[in-house]
Amino acid sequence: MSTIDRRQFLQLAGIGGAVFASGLGRTASAMQAMAGSEDFFFVQLSDTHWGFEGAPNPDARGTLPKAIDAVNALAARPDFIIFTGDLTHTTDDPRERRKRMAEFKELAAKLDVKTVRFIPGEHDASLDNGKAFKEFFGPTQYSFDHKGVHFIVLDNVSDPGAQLGEAQLGWLADELKAQPADARIVVFAHRPLFDLYPQWDWATRDGARAIELLSTHANVTVFYGHIHQEHHQMTGHIAHHSAKSLIFPLPVAGSQPKRAPLPWDAAEPYRGLGFREVTAKPAAPAYALAEFPVVAKG
Repeated sequence: MSTIDRRQFLQLAGIGGAVFASGLGRTASAMQAMAGSEDFFFVQLSDTHWGFEGAPNPDARGTLPKAIDAVNALAARPDFIIFTGDLTHTTDDPRERRKRMAEFKELAAKLDVKTVRFIPGEHDASLDNGKAFKEFFGPTQYSFDHKGVHFIVLDNVSDPGAQLGEAQLGWLADELKAQPADARIVVFAHRPLFDLYPQWDWATRDGARAIELLSTHANVTVFYGHIHQEHHQMTGHIAHHSAKSLIFPLPVAGSQPKRAPLPWDAAEPYRGLGFREVTAKPAAPAYALAEFPVVAKG
């Protein structure tokens, strides 16, 4: 089923959607290799902050289930689903942290898809270096291959200093050495790898080194979360795309003195919240990103 068919289905269901096509260069040999691959799509959800309570989202325990229902209503099943961090809201209590992770995992299990992947956010991992996250969800950095694309998951949150660290940068270098220069590579991280707005912790301290390593490959795209809004930026030929949150939106970088959640609007509940699907077509020079808002059930 085509991306348009899925989008039309969601619009009829009252969910809606908007498409953004990321312009990615392709070498001739990469295009040739892609021609023999299958098209596919996956869904990215981010920043669910399970366990949060407060005025920015009076339906904090209902928003994630609504999003899960919306994803399950897709006309075609995604090849996989990935949560890009801050699955749970931070707590100093290790017992409460695990309780929230267990509840989140139980909810995520309701997604009607074979493969669901997870990466940590600083709310999940920075207070215990990812210990609890690993107990529930496995490694914080890993890679996998799917239909001609090499996916790399980076952990820029378990270190409370907001960095990847020498060991992980070495691992990334080895991952990239094993891939041809024109391989299709997608990177997932929680924080942006570039300096979007370091004053608000919207950066990775050694992210420039990761980008330098990634820049040796022609076809790289990065998907991340953390900033609770859609944002698109290029670093050289690498496209970076942030995802909306499923708990509350945050303001545009530097638009107000402090980083604070945008207030809940009772007239437009769930405004600024949502998830996206990413479609990869073997012969296309771009990924198609479709953004879908969370809406109240009719």
